[in-house]
Amino acid sequence: MTAVVLAAGYATRLYPLTRDTAKPLLDVAGRTILDRIMENAARIPGLRSAVVVSNARFYDQFQRWAVCADYGISTTVLNDGSTADSNRLGALADLRFAVHQCDIRDDAMVIAGDNLFDFELAEFAAFFASVNGDCIAVGRIDDSEQLRRTGVVEIDLDDKVLSFEEKPQNPKSNWAAPPLYCYRAATLHELLEEFLRSGANGDAPGAFVPWLLTRTAVYAFRFEGQRHDIGTLQSYNSVRALFGARERHSAS
Repeated sequence: MTAVVLAAGYATRLYPLTRDTAKPLLDVAGRTILDRIMENAARIPGLRSAVVVSNARFYDQFQRWAVCADYGISTTVLNDGSTADSNRLGALADLRFAVHQCDIRDDAMVIAGDNLFDFELAEFAAFFASVNGDCIAVGRIDDSEQLRRTGVVEIDLDDKVLSFEEKPQNPKSNWAAPPLYCYRAATLHELLEEFLRSGANGDAPGAFVPWLLTRTAVYAFRFEGQRHDIGTLQSYNSVRALFGARERHSAS
């Protein structure tokens, strides 16, 4: 398996904090967001490599990070060529870029570079292997306002995804889908290509899932624990406080 971390965004909602620093490289209780992602991903059995997709503006920062990063797996940083939020490629186009540039032939876990998870990514990888199909991760949310700001899925008793709707006004379930996916190699090379060639929007990573449901079975891994989406200054400060408290508790 290969881990692909999508880190080419410009995080304009966090300006001025992210004007000169890539969001995945912001500090959270003494470690960068990206380091915390990689530490979790490196515990996946059989993970052979990781690819971090950056942009031209912050590419050098990620390169410097990679020099010091040592997680026991080969790690490649890519520059997708974009220079500003106005000409970014989008998450799915960046994923295709990574597949082509690194000639990824493995199955892949696709991870947003601004999300942290309390659960082990190895558990998600094990679920993916058990169902032998494309997978998304889902967590239960009971707050309807939160559900209206994320992807929402319907799931049957066998964990098969029945529907996926991005930011629905009337959520059909309490299962929210963060930007965390496991895709088979064939899906990345064939179906993702077909989706993007059709002219579909390649910006939001979740946009691929409803289309994929019409082509193949997709399964949902129901995780326990929290998902931390670092999208605003408020959420960033909340995550820093939470992880800081955890670090202090573990040290005591």
